Amino acid sequence: MSNVVIKLAEDANDFKAARTLCREWLDWHWHHYPKDWPTGPDHPMDPTRFEAIMQDLPSLHEPPSGGILIGLVDGQAVGCVMYNEAEPGVAEFNRLYVNEKGRGRRLGLQMLEAMFARLSVNGFHKVFFTSATFLTHARVMYETAGFVEIPHPPEFPTEWLDKTYFMERHIK
Repeated sequence: MSNVVIKLAEDANDFKAARTLCREWLDWHWHHYPKDWPTGPDHPMDPTRFEAIMQDLPSLHEPPSGGILIGLVDGQAVGCVMYNEAEPGVAEFNRLYVNEKGRGRRLGLQMLEAMFARLSVNGFHKVFFTSATFLTHARVMYETAGFVEIPHPPEFPTEWLDKTYFMERHIK
């Protein structure tokens, strides 16, 4: 039986693992859905913009208002999820990813549960995210974790409305 650990990223090695997983996440998306993503330098998945975000990961998700969780199987980083404060008491999470080596263990759900626990301890009462409509396998997991769909914010770019959805979950 494999040993699964979910930990908060705290040092240079953890952040390096998170960056590696995020780059895998981006590559996976572009490989599997090359025509489904908007392109251009204003899009967060633009490679140049994405690399800038990768360099700022530790400060973008600094505890207690944020965090990066790493999922390890037998000591190897195979998944991550990150969150930060969107407004007082409300967090936004993104880049939930489990690579091929970590799949089939419900690690995505385990990382979400670990994130909910951290959010609760840090005073958050709600968490939300946006995802792509074509990632149907992910949506099932989010619904299993207790998320419900919410409307797009009024300021959300209209060209992405048909390709995205928002969900939220209250934290106990």
